[in-house]
Amino acid sequence: MSVDGTVSIHINGEHRRVRAGLTLAELASELGFVPEKVAVERNLEVVPRSTLADVCVEDGDELEIVHFVGGGDWTADDDGWTVAGQTFRSRLIVGTGKYKDFEQNAAAVAASGAEIVTVAVRRVNVSDPKAPMLTDFIDPKKITYLPNTAGCYTGEEAIRTLRLAREAGGWDLVKLEVLGEARTLYPDMVETLRATEILAKEGFKPMVYCVDDPIAAKRLEDAGAVAIMPLGAPIGSGLGIQNRVTIRLIVEGTKLPVLVDAGVGTASEAAQAMELGCTGVLMNTAIAEAKDPVLMAAAMKAGVEAGRMAYRAGRMGKRMYADPSSPLAGLI
Repeated sequence: MSVDGTVSIHINGEHRRVRAGLTLAELASELGFVPEKVAVERNLEVVPRSTLADVCVEDGDELEIVHFVGGGDWTADDDGWTVAGQTFRSRLIVGTGKYKDFEQNAAAVAASGAEIVTVAVRRVNVSDPKAPMLTDFIDPKKITYLPNTAGCYTGEEAIRTLRLAREAGGWDLVKLEVLGEARTLYPDMVETLRATEILAKEGFKPMVYCVDDPIAAKRLEDAGAVAIMPLGAPIGSGLGIQNRVTIRLIVEGTKLPVLVDAGVGTASEAAQAMELGCTGVLMNTAIAEAKDPVLMAAAMKAGVEAGRMAYRAGRMGKRMYADPSSPLAGLI
């Protein structure tokens, strides 16, 4: 502590001097944030929110403060799905990145009918605490937030991120992705499996981004994943589902929900994923980078619903030759 009664700390990588004896809750308030809406990591250890008012900052502390960025009545014929004990009607999950602003993001979510949105965990802006937050536009009491580990390249980074996410929002249902490299954004399955096992033991319920490999999917199921999320094509590519055979094998080989994650570019490709028997589809870029994101969100909703109905109906068999639909008997 200095002679002026202050201590030197770092907040989100930024050096500051603050009053000695200040609690973490008081610090958050002085920065302009509501303590109940942020999570704090102190010297690489997550501080339980219930103790923020009891823990005082000390000279040399390294602090990370983060937050999230980013319906109807049931009927007898509702075709819902369940993951980790939670039941949803919409089979479309949408991301919250790449939109021009939060207003457009919220409008697209509403048009999509999605009940789950993926959210990235990022540092709060200590220089502008009054900056808009995603929670101001998409109500987490109405839409389920699915914290994800986008941008993590090691299991340690992903685990650390999700521990903070749980403290910030209280959710155990999370999306795990551990990337192998920046060029392809393909998952590193060794790190992904390791992180899945650790998170499951800590009580998390990880929905896991993975390669389109039925063997890898089985290992994730054994490791504690609650949903398998194979890529249809590289993230953000819009190439559509490149290997329908392996996606189908994953669907047939697991008891867990299977959601195509990444690669879908338009509504017909979302329908294709559902026709393969997938539980749902997750997408971000296909909607956010459309010329009209809100209209594309509505199209994706229709595509997912049409594909699901077609799967339930059971398509006709394929034939090598023509088969007339009109009877030949009585032909004039």
